[in-house]
Amino acid sequence: MAKTAVNELTDQIESIRQEAYNEGYAAAMRAVAEFSASGTVRPKATATKTTATKVTAARSAKGTAAKSTTPTTAAPRRQKRAQAKPAPRQTRRGQNAQHIAEAMMTLPNHRGPAAAIKKALAGKGHDLPYTSIRHGLGQLQARGQASVAADGKTWSYTAPAS
Repeated sequence: MAKTAVNELTDQIESIRQEAYNEGYAAAMRAVAEFSASGTVRPKATATKTTATKVTAARSAKGTAAKSTTPTTAAPRRQKRAQAKPAPRQTRRGQNAQHIAEAMMTLPNHRGPAAAIKKALAGKGHDLPYTSIRHGLGQLQARGQASVAADGKTWSYTAPAS
């Protein structure tokens, strides 16, 4: 008999949780639809309060003191546009080659492999993939500012002729 009561109580708690989840999901989908239609976020606090009220009333009617896994009293936060991070600026065309040249100037004897150039770039705050570094080195080579050693791995920087 005790086992049956525990199973029944577990089923009731699960049905309440499922109902609350379904209502929350529906409210979230409505908010997404409104956002996509209007372009602004306008969450409805009444849907959250209604769900919380229903869950609380159902629990008190059943006489259970089970805790919910989701906060029901937390109001949705609104993000201010002034506090949002600005979008990262795209670098201008040809900037990678310039950054690579500056990084090569910091290397001993102004020469080193691509890994050393990548490390020097990271130290300056520029995280470039190896393919972009290789492309930039090719641009510098075409301008006569960089040359590759016989091993094909070591690059050296030469100042441009004025």
